[in-house]
Amino acid sequence: MAVKVGIIMGSQSDWPTMREAAAILDELGVAYEAKIVSAHRTPDRLWDYGKTAVERGLQVIIAGAGGAAHLPGMMASKTRVPVIGVPILTRALSGVDSLYSILQMPRGYPVATMAIGGAANAGLMAAQMLAVGDADLAARVDAWRDALSASIPEEPRDE
Repeated sequence: MAVKVGIIMGSQSDWPTMREAAAILDELGVAYEAKIVSAHRTPDRLWDYGKTAVERGLQVIIAGAGGAAHLPGMMASKTRVPVIGVPILTRALSGVDSLYSILQMPRGYPVATMAIGGAANAGLMAAQMLAVGDADLAARVDAWRDALSASIPEEPRDE
């Protein structure tokens, strides 16, 4: 199965959040790669990743970053592959700094931005984007959503 989704993050400490995107993609049978690509500490790695994304067959990139959160925007500047940004929860400002940084992209470099810590939705969004051109994946996404709906009880119960 060819890798179509890149999951990138600024540091190892982002993996517990970004793992949620990987888990959704695993459930849906979507191949991905996960890499640490820091906008500040490994800029050459970022440039190479963005410049080679298309030729390597990536169709969506999920980029998680905390604090200054430059990774999603910088990646969007280096590739035409759609980028989904995931703001990582931070201690100093509870992830609001990351959210604002990812949201405030200049014209020409859009980043689809999830909620703070919203990596699971980023994985689902990536799968839905790919499903537009993949009927089998579309059926799996539909089944996943149906199962989610079916898991919600109609009436509350005592726990």
